[in-house]
Amino acid sequence: MLDLKFIKDNADAVKTNIKNRNMKADVDKMLSLYDARNEQLTKVSELRQKRNKNADMMKQKLSPEERQRYIDEGKELKELIAKEEEALVARESELLSAARSIPNMAHPDAPVGKEDKDNTELLRVGKVPQFDFKPKDHVEIAESLGIIDFETGTKVAGTKFYYLINEGALLEMALSRFAMDRLKEKGFKLIITPDIAKEEILEGIGFNPRGEESNIYPLEDTGTCLVGTAEITLGGYYADQIVDLSNGPIKLAGLSHCFRREAGAAGQYSKGLYRVHQFSKVEMFVLCKPEESDAMHEQLREIEQEIFSSLEIPFRVVDTCTGDLGAPAYRKYDLEAWMPGRGDAGDWGEITSTSNCTDYQSRRLKVRYKDGGETRYVHMLNGTAIAISRAIISILENFQNADGSVTIPERLRAYTGFDRIG
Repeated sequence: MLDLKFIKDNADAVKTNIKNRNMKADVDKMLSLYDARNEQLTKVSELRQKRNKNADMMKQKLSPEERQRYIDEGKELKELIAKEEEALVARESELLSAARSIPNMAHPDAPVGKEDKDNTELLRVGKVPQFDFKPKDHVEIAESLGIIDFETGTKVAGTKFYYLINEGALLEMALSRFAMDRLKEKGFKLIITPDIAKEEILEGIGFNPRGEESNIYPLEDTGTCLVGTAEITLGGYYADQIVDLSNGPIKLAGLSHCFRREAGAAGQYSKGLYRVHQFSKVEMFVLCKPEESDAMHEQLREIEQEIFSSLEIPFRVVDTCTGDLGAPAYRKYDLEAWMPGRGDAGDWGEITSTSNCTDYQSRRLKVRYKDGGETRYVHMLNGTAIAISRAIISILENFQNADGSVTIPERLRAYTGFDRIG
């Protein structure tokens, strides 16, 4: 959530930012509610002053008639204050609801646009493989090797669910441990998080837990949801706390299952493992001082690049356009791997992203730190170390062989225990 006074003082810039993000939010309504809340706050404050003055008068020497008059006035004030405080709570609730619909400001360098084509490519890493045979997509490869069973997944759990079998299962565990080891070396605290979070935590992070547009699975009558990413549970770890940043940023690495409805997702680029309702992911999450967050964002991107470079997967980095940022993100980078089986001639597909959300989430979750004598909101950042399902796609398609086998990237072999799936 943006600072309310910032919205008041920069209404035109906030409106332009909403337009650039291709989102809808009523700034004027929020400002009207802001003024109404402040008027109500003033009214309550004046009534409390009257009550205090009345209480002071009761300490004086008074005639019985005067004392009774102040007693009656005190009772009236008490009832009136209770009524106006109730109205203040209602106005506060309306104001916060309106303010939460307003997205974070975008970084000045974030490209303005609505779709993937408006993203700016920053660099490419690795060589796109050249095959002397027609490459297959990961679905055909996996099914022929017997390491992923989509058909039974659909029969048992529904569409976009699957079974990982034998080397497929070992590949998931290998990628998880490989990523966690890399992050431990970088000073991250390793955590296996809950797969469920309370709705207020999801809302604090910036996810909509309910409604037609929601991508979240709510658990009925519990006030909780299945998480779509460990960003939710890692972000909620320090909710309502004042954290110690005197020794530098707090860096967390969380392994979790992720559950996403993916409502409306369709098309050839959604087939197989690319868009599924359940997958595993290793997520990075950082809490830092405001002046550190830009540099920390670059570090998270570099870690993602190191991981996929070491796996020898060719990828490119893009600066995500304003229309694809998501409400909490100030700036976001995507890593897109080359996927030879995508489309007719191969194409790039997103494998990780990293976002600087500044203090947008920390204001909602009330996560602060001490800066001298002042208490300030932390900046929060997140980044995917490895989304296992998409990493598996990249490995199967880039390391496939003419005989249908798949070579395991050299750095991963110590984790899998084999160098080839055949």
